[in-house]
Amino acid sequence: MSNDQHDIEQRVRLAGSNMFELLLFRLGATPGTGARELYGINVFKVREIVAMPTLTELAGSSSKILGVADVRGKIIPVIDLARVTGCPPREGSRILLVTEFARTTQGFAVEELDDIVRLEWNRVLSAEGHSSGKAVTSIARLDAHSGGRLAQVLDVEQILRDALPTSEPEINEQNTGRLTLPLGARVLAADDSGIARALIEENLKSMGVPFIMAKTGQEAWEMLEKAGEKAVKEGRKVTDDIALVLTDLEMPEMDGFTLTRKIKTAASLQMIPVVIHSSLSGSANEQHVRKVGANAYVSKFVAAELAAVMRQAMSEAAA
Repeated sequence: MSNDQHDIEQRVRLAGSNMFELLLFRLGATPGTGARELYGINVFKVREIVAMPTLTELAGSSSKILGVADVRGKIIPVIDLARVTGCPPREGSRILLVTEFARTTQGFAVEELDDIVRLEWNRVLSAEGHSSGKAVTSIARLDAHSGGRLAQVLDVEQILRDALPTSEPEINEQNTGRLTLPLGARVLAADDSGIARALIEENLKSMGVPFIMAKTGQEAWEMLEKAGEKAVKEGRKVTDDIALVLTDLEMPEMDGFTLTRKIKTAASLQMIPVVIHSSLSGSANEQHVRKVGANAYVSKFVAAELAAVMRQAMSEAAA
């Protein structure tokens, strides 16, 4: 079995039980307390882990960029996670996490690796309301019992946007085009990242699409259950209310894989087209998405591509 196929099968097995693997690491000491908190990132975003290579500082770059490194013949930017989180390392950032994320490859500098843990998504809770910062998207309960260890799951989308500004085309109707839904119908979009929700909202508005937003897969599922029950009670199609579901993959409480599988196995909901919109890019992930029943997959974040995939998914579902 090829490595890509092995990855697909492993992810399908994890997604089937609403689980994922979290790479834990430490960045330094928290100012004021000296505590060395645990941070985490999804294992499937990490291509490899290497000792910190020689860095070349770039003139005029963001203070969050340590420099660039030559990793296996590719020049990648190295982001200083300690600076992003405000945790100065005690012994320097000695380890580089080489990650593939949203069509890009970059390195994250960390001080020390801790562990890889397998968790159910229902042990990961949204950090919104618990933190004024934007670098953390959720909190993972590492131990099954109350009062156990916690890890902060980084909002990599926000970190990349802050550290590596892009010159993407403006999100407007000229770039996205319009999408006409049945009267009264909406798109349900689910994403745990604040910056991602803001971009999706801007995209949907440019397309003239009514929408509702969810911050977790569980919240989206509860909205869908209510829509399905209402449609059955009123003798209507659920797509008269929810014309399409646009979902991230990594979300607290319930991931996008599990959300998709539940939609596609529910008699009252399975006709709703599902588009997975994820930073986990690559052909292996596209195959994985098909295995869990999604109608389409699109990598974050190109507004015109997202709009085109949504239109195609709705057209194919209606055929």
